[in-house]
Amino acid sequence: MDFFRENPGGDSWEALKGECSRCMDCQLGHTRQHLVFGVGNESADVMFIGEGPGEQEDLQGEPFVGPAGKLLDTMLQIIDLDRTQVYIANIVKCRPPRNRDPLPDEQAACMPWLERQLALVDPKILVFLGRIAAMAFIKPDFRITREHGQWFDVDGRKAMAMYHPSALLRDPSKRPETFVDLKTLQREIRSLRG
Repeated sequence: MDFFRENPGGDSWEALKGECSRCMDCQLGHTRQHLVFGVGNESADVMFIGEGPGEQEDLQGEPFVGPAGKLLDTMLQIIDLDRTQVYIANIVKCRPPRNRDPLPDEQAACMPWLERQLALVDPKILVFLGRIAAMAFIKPDFRITREHGQWFDVDGRKAMAMYHPSALLRDPSKRPETFVDLKTLQREIRSLRG
């Protein structure tokens, strides 16, 4: 995955989003209301990556705008961040039906778009929201219940996974662990900034 560090095609954000909006490489493109591309600071040090958009995201065309998005905003506030300071994207850019997990072929079809976003943002820290995103980037057998909050190397970048905000809405008992993970992330961000 060394492509994260390069932008060989000379991508621009406008061109990339335009190309992505025309993508029909998997079945999800045919059922979406809106492309859910990404949002935030396009040269952020920290990039959050989830698995895919839900109903509200599909309706509004922006990642993490429903109840899980509101919780993500609160999580960012806990560590003195907001959406203007990070970049937020998903592996798949179109909503899977009934918010199911994106299938392997859907993830594979969308991964080149995310790879190009990563090359443009060039973040120093990656934060994977949930098991699906962590399995796609950290390791296929990633166990979110055991390995959340731990640091990994992903192509020379610091990377960690934490519970997806939707999981925290379903099971609030995981919130104290997530608070610890957020503080771990905050320390790492502060160390980057000296």
